[in-house]
Amino acid sequence: MSSSPGPVDPTVALGSDLVVLAARLVRVVRRTHHLPPGFRVLSLLDELGPQGVGALAEADQCSQPTMTAAVRRLAEVGWVVKEPHATDARSTVVTLTDAGATELRDVRRRSGEAVAARSTRSPEELATAVAVLADLLGPLPTPAGPAGPAAPEGRTS
Repeated sequence: MSSSPGPVDPTVALGSDLVVLAARLVRVVRRTHHLPPGFRVLSLLDELGPQGVGALAEADQCSQPTMTAAVRRLAEVGWVVKEPHATDARSTVVTLTDAGATELRDVRRRSGEAVAARSTRSPEELATAVAVLADLLGPLPTPAGPAGPAAPEGRTS
């Protein structure tokens, strides 16, 4: 799969292939079913817990105005709520609602169904693949900046 000239460290070549294939898998899953706008924000809130808009923008590597617009749309459909920050009156804290958590679970279930429908591997083999990716990714770094209450333990994207 790798197309670089000359000898390449096998681990580097496999790492490159893994990135290409992971991106391809995400594209296939996205074509299989519609992801709601702001899905990434819901996922971030699930993993990090309540956050300020600036911290969400940092975690998503987007601008604060872009994140503000995304949060506004999510609040309009009831998937997040914005509440005053406990220690900074100029800020708000964005929290995933029960409806947002339900939507996130549904999207993740449909994504899992899309992968399962394509897979010829055993559950054990898929568990190994998941473990490898989890090891490579590690936990999502907690962004600096105003945040709400501490994130609950055990949240994952």
